[in-house]
Amino acid sequence: MYEVTFQFDNGESVTSFATSGENLLEVARKANVPIDAPCSGNGSCGKCRVRLLAGGLNSTKTRHITDAEYEEGIRLACRSTICDEVTIGVPDIASAYKSRMKVADLSSKDEIKIFEEAKHKVIDADIPLSNTMRVVEVLMNSPTLDDTMPDNERFERALKHEVNSNIARIPYSVLKKMPDVLRSNDFKVKAVIRQTEKDVFVYDIYGIDEKVIIGGLVVDIGTTTVSALIINMENGQVLAKGSTGNGQIRYGADVINRIIESQKPGGQEKLQRAIVDETLNPLIAKMCSETGFDPDHIYRMAVASNTTMNHLLMGINADPLRKEPYIPTFFKTNSLYASDISIHIHPDAHIIVSPNIGSYVGGDITAGTFVSMIWNQPTFSLFIDLGTNGELVFGNSDFLMSCACSAGPAFEGGDISCGMRATDGAIESCRIDSDTMTPQFKVIGEKDTKPVGICGSGIIDLIFELFSCKIISPKGKFVREGERIRHDHYGMGSYVLVFREDAGGEKDIEITEVDIDNFIRAKGAIFSAIRTMLATLGFDVSMIDDVYVAGGIGSGINMKKAVGIGMFPDISIERFHYIGNSSLTGAYTMLLSTQAEKKTYEVARNMTYLELSTVSGYMDEFVAACFLPHTDSRLFPSLEIADQKGEV
Repeated sequence: MYEVTFQFDNGESVTSFATSGENLLEVARKANVPIDAPCSGNGSCGKCRVRLLAGGLNSTKTRHITDAEYEEGIRLACRSTICDEVTIGVPDIASAYKSRMKVADLSSKDEIKIFEEAKHKVIDADIPLSNTMRVVEVLMNSPTLDDTMPDNERFERALKHEVNSNIARIPYSVLKKMPDVLRSNDFKVKAVIRQTEKDVFVYDIYGIDEKVIIGGLVVDIGTTTVSALIINMENGQVLAKGSTGNGQIRYGADVINRIIESQKPGGQEKLQRAIVDETLNPLIAKMCSETGFDPDHIYRMAVASNTTMNHLLMGINADPLRKEPYIPTFFKTNSLYASDISIHIHPDAHIIVSPNIGSYVGGDITAGTFVSMIWNQPTFSLFIDLGTNGELVFGNSDFLMSCACSAGPAFEGGDISCGMRATDGAIESCRIDSDTMTPQFKVIGEKDTKPVGICGSGIIDLIFELFSCKIISPKGKFVREGERIRHDHYGMGSYVLVFREDAGGEKDIEITEVDIDNFIRAKGAIFSAIRTMLATLGFDVSMIDDVYVAGGIGSGINMKKAVGIGMFPDISIERFHYIGNSSLTGAYTMLLSTQAEKKTYEVARNMTYLELSTVSGYMDEFVAACFLPHTDSRLFPSLEIADQKGEV
């Protein structure tokens, strides 16, 4: 057995033990050390970079590490095995998982604007903004020798009279604190309840003079990123907002790799712990700490996530999702409570799960479709959610059709050597001077924040600029030379966006031909899915009235540039609308409004799911779309006109 020490940039360390020949990435996973591994250790992404600080490793040199970097001790964890006691440096840069947990400053109107707009949309659709949760005062007579009714019966009788209900349910958590709260408040209390036509459920009791806020938790579990809100259930006020990387990322960037990992011994428990113990609970604690809100006062939770994430969250076997006929354990469930999966909020908090539609179209899309309101419009609209899976919904108030395509993690920075999610230090937009090939860019964060990587919206900009400046060919190959153009000993070209001395990390921020190819495949998956779904219905792109684009890939996509690389159809730019994280916003409306929750279930029931893999011609469409902008230039007439005018 050898001692393996993992040293972090902040000075902390973790020590584990391993046998000779054991894979370093697997050792890190067993020790709960977060090393970004989007390809789940198959050596293709090159992101599990670590530094050999002391001792020895058996490491295979790959194209992802230069000779100079190898001499400096840089290794790939997935291509290294233990042969001695060793100390490993784990970097904290440009990582989808280790990107810093962030709690938003709610004094900024931009942070809450989208949720205020969502409330107005719900009201405009004649859906009331009310739910079954409320606070009531319960007044009782104190017991005497002549009135010896037990506390729970005394409380139940008064509560049922107050709310006009025949049945009241009191859980153990309330029963335990009841004698003290009643007596310290002279049998005059407030109760947090959920009231339905059938009964009233008591979540908590307080003293009559205490200020009580009914907290609700909204969570969007993305494959790469997790976002959350704490809200006041009575008025919809956003009390806290935060985001972090999904702790499951080190088990693979996509759902298939994670499902495969979950099938290994103890795998389901590992994947569940990664999302619950390492991601959700720390994020909840952080938001509550910074706002002074007690997590035990969160009495209801809404979750919107894809079908696989839902299964892994609950610790349910997800393997049937990846095997024909691709059947999930559930589309809809109302039987989940916080205590069932150890979420650190009130143990009796009911968890609302936005309903899934298919094996690869989940509750995040249902929630997003609801809040986009395309189901409430007579015109034809296209809803696109850009994430690790690209999901699409097309239709109007008469019909809805959905499908999913395997876009991969490129839109969220995965499979891109300099990629990262949209957080501090990410380049989110850029321009390139056609003559000098010098870039200008915008970085997320404070004014002097140094760039450490590039997020999805920035990658779209960068590839468009490289193509329009004729630095790369329609196949994504470099065709110009200059200070910023490099070629490795394999002949692969790259463009340096930020030189090492100006970056916030240890290396240049560059995009390679492999990166560009990965992104072309991702955008090709989106465009070919759009064309295939429309063709199945007998439509073409000219019949699209509006396009709603969702996903947390940046503060906003430059739609003109997205069209310019062939990701979106060539229709009027005015028809495109970026609506941000619609999954989170949709789950927010579900939590706040009981009728919105019911309507979301209805939207899911009325949606037809198209399995693209069964559609003949889809692969031909995909191959044709893996080009800038497309092998058929007639599909993008506006680009030819702009090129002739010198506007591209």
